[in-house]
Amino acid sequence: MSNKQLEICVGSWQSALAAQLGGADRIELCDNLSVGGTTPSFGMLAQCKKLLTIPFFPIIRPRGGDFTFSKDEFEIMKEDVICCREIGCQGIAIGILKKDGSIDSDRCSELIALAGAMQITFHRAFDRCTDLKRGLEDIIELGCCRVLTSGGKEYAYDGIEGLKSLVSQAGSRITIMPGSGINESNLLEIAQKTSAHEFHSTAKKLMQYGVDPINDEPYRSLETSIDTVSRLKEILSLL
Repeated sequence: MSNKQLEICVGSWQSALAAQLGGADRIELCDNLSVGGTTPSFGMLAQCKKLLTIPFFPIIRPRGGDFTFSKDEFEIMKEDVICCREIGCQGIAIGILKKDGSIDSDRCSELIALAGAMQITFHRAFDRCTDLKRGLEDIIELGCCRVLTSGGKEYAYDGIEGLKSLVSQAGSRITIMPGSGINESNLLEIAQKTSAHEFHSTAKKLMQYGVDPINDEPYRSLETSIDTVSRLKEILSLL
């Protein structure tokens, strides 16, 4: 039996439920996926807590854009971590950088302390580090469980060599989780060439919901597909 795990990034409760039904091992829960994900609402957290039996990790990110945050934004992030802890989330995804492109260990440490027993994923802010090797060591020192990364490239497939190097550097100290652009056509190759054990995908497809009465056109949105998640899990079962 494969020990490979699949995390699905979702932007709605419908997608979260689809990911679970498709066999995902874990969910990264976001709002505003068009800007890379922001912290979901309390209502979203509460609904997912009711619907899901698999772990879901909300992203702690107050806005899109860069990963250096103002004092007020950081205060919001701290309150969001407390909210996730109190509602019973099993983990969160965080990522804060300094203006020089290094890991902001002081602020990350504050969030981790507030998280209590929740697992910590360091998200793709990592790929904006000026020194990935140094950044990885800083994240390991923080005590994070995993790093979501595309190997310093826009997409994981293009970052295979970087991912392979990070997996080697990490050893058993932290999990390197490739993500960004992972799909049915490239998952097997990425897994084989990087030797990673966890993978991150949106597994999304274009869905239609109702009809706009003004122009008689269907409403469309990108949502996670149960079938796509299932096929990704089947690919991982081959390894």
